[in-house]
Amino acid sequence: MNGFACLALVAGSLMSASGSDETVVQQRVDLIELNHFIDDSGRHVFDQIVFYDWSDVHKRYHVRAWRLVKSPTQLPVRHWNPTSYRCVWHDDGVLREVWAPLFRESWSQRDPERENRKLLAEDQRLELRRPAVAGKANLRRR
Repeated sequence: MNGFACLALVAGSLMSASGSDETVVQQRVDLIELNHFIDDSGRHVFDQIVFYDWSDVHKRYHVRAWRLVKSPTQLPVRHWNPTSYRCVWHDDGVLREVWAPLFRESWSQRDPERENRKLLAEDQRLELRRPAVAGKANLRRR
């Protein structure tokens, strides 16, 4: 799917939500990675989006969360002013928007999320915000 088609799908998703009373959870991370996992024979297995935060203490990125790509509308889209990359998808009954100033795309036979667990245990991750009470800064009603 080309970038224009992906952008059109995301825009359509946002416009369809704009008329509803849907909760939008917005959050910034430091890096979004679109990883295409391939098997030992070079066959595509799955796509995932990995969200990272930079650790000043360890001088490396730590995984905050990840999601399997189930729809092209989840794919990161570049925005120009200011430059950022945004993913928008429905997650646990809310419309979630995660954005980052940096983006990378990778093709690998190693799962970057699992590899990162060796550096930071899964139970020590910050995870993405949960929907909170209306009126909090990270929530917006549509």
